[in-house]
Amino acid sequence: MISDPVLLAFDTSAAHCAAALLSGDRVLASRLEAMGRGQAERLMPLLQEMLAETGTPVAALDAIAVGIGPGNFTGIRISVAAARGLALARSIPAIGVTSFDAFAEGSPDPVLTSVAAPRGQIWLAGPDGPFPDPVSPDNLPEPFRDSGLDVIGADAAVLAGQTGGQVRDPQFPFAEAIARVAARRFGTPQPRPAPLYLRPADAAPPADPPPVILP
Repeated sequence: MISDPVLLAFDTSAAHCAAALLSGDRVLASRLEAMGRGQAERLMPLLQEMLAETGTPVAALDAIAVGIGPGNFTGIRISVAAARGLALARSIPAIGVTSFDAFAEGSPDPVLTSVAAPRGQIWLAGPDGPFPDPVSPDNLPEPFRDSGLDVIGADAAVLAGQTGGQVRDPQFPFAEAIARVAARRFGTPQPRPAPLYLRPADAAPPADPPPVILP
């Protein structure tokens, strides 16, 4: 068992390109670049820059950690595909971490975590896991209403007014939180990272039947 594994973590599930390099409990580098688009082009150069700046060769990496959402459909696929590719090339594990777990990392007590969803809605996760459907911030579902849970994430003040708890800030930058969650899971069997989609894609297959392919 490696005592101080070196993990490269990154996330493109929102309007950013975030990355962190963790060795044991020590953060070697942490970056967050806001961007509405272009994550696919920026991610790999950003990771290369971090490794070069810290003098960390790719061969020194023990695992890849990646944010799996929920979030932007395309953004999640970008980072998950990159994580799988890097892990396969290096024969090291890739560990997926949800946005909910990243927000809650370092919190001493159970919390309600919230992630922005399309059309002004939010995704929620409490101590028992994610709520299955996106909800309006001002209409908190019954399991969480008056629960006393503190809230971290999108629309936290609105939600805390309904839980009766307090607003909390995340304890760590986003990519660093992903790395720390993954570091605890390192050394135990983990499923391959896969996007966490809590709703169907907006794009739907065409209603017309597909064309007939002639022999």
